[in-house]
Amino acid sequence: MLRLIPSTLLLLFLTLVALVPSTGCGGGKKPPVTIAQRIANAKKLPSPEARATELVRIAGMRADAKDKKGAEETLGLALAEVPEDGQPLACVPLLLEIAETYIGLGQKTTARKALETATKMTSTVEDPKSKATMLSRIGGVLGNRESGLGDAREAKKLLDEAAALATNDVSERFRGEALAAVAMGYADAGLASDATNIIDTLEGLAEGLTDLRPKAEAFSAAAAVRAAGGEKEAAVALLEKASGAAKGINDFPTNRVYALVAVAKALVANGDKKGALTLLADAEKTASKVPDPEQQKAAIKVVRVFQAKLGG
Repeated sequence: MLRLIPSTLLLLFLTLVALVPSTGCGGGKKPPVTIAQRIANAKKLPSPEARATELVRIAGMRADAKDKKGAEETLGLALAEVPEDGQPLACVPLLLEIAETYIGLGQKTTARKALETATKMTSTVEDPKSKATMLSRIGGVLGNRESGLGDAREAKKLLDEAAALATNDVSERFRGEALAAVAMGYADAGLASDATNIIDTLEGLAEGLTDLRPKAEAFSAAAAVRAAGGEKEAAVALLEKASGAAKGINDFPTNRVYALVAVAKALVANGDKKGALTLLADAEKTASKVPDPEQQKAAIKVVRVFQAKLGG
């Protein structure tokens, strides 16, 4: 019996060790990062644009989790971080995202303030293509009745200015991309009939584009305007070209995702919900292949929000 004691004790010791939770270096799982910790880390980032970007991301997470109050508080922090004299190319997209998130939370008054700041910043932009694109995006959010502010009057002012820039000041090389942004802005704002005077030019320029994402977006924008004007057959022909361009993107998954989403939007405008959902399924599959984690999350979110809107 005495000879058995050491092995018995050893077995008992090993059993007890196995039952003790691992601690120290390399042991156990790290506790999840709390929202408070994420916000604290965001505030430590070096630039105001970086801080605002991370805070907007956190606000989106809280909104997705149905934490309305928390999302609003975090958006307020993000909005306060955006410098009034910041670079428009970095700050205007941020302000648009802040505005759209506020709108999703039902806070349209604060969203309008963010859009007004974005518009003010855009007035300082010298490059006509960039300026036209920014004005078009702001106008689209301002005018959209479903996911924007439904302010067609203010939207039209910005979109008309963007159209004039794209038509008269943007070089021929980039005019197609600029006009596509303007046309899509008009369509998003429910003002597609105001874009008819630029559509012929846009369609001609789209034919000459070699970059497939802008080509798909240009044909999609033209199709959405044609559809709004009741020109269904013309829209179908343009959508075939848009779809072909979007599906031809095989090098950069992010570009393919957003091109497919643009085509899907135009399909919906032309009454083809089924076709739009088919493209969105392709876009969702492609989004999972985006290599950058943050860009992947953003792409997947864009696709799924659209799918949910369509009931897909």
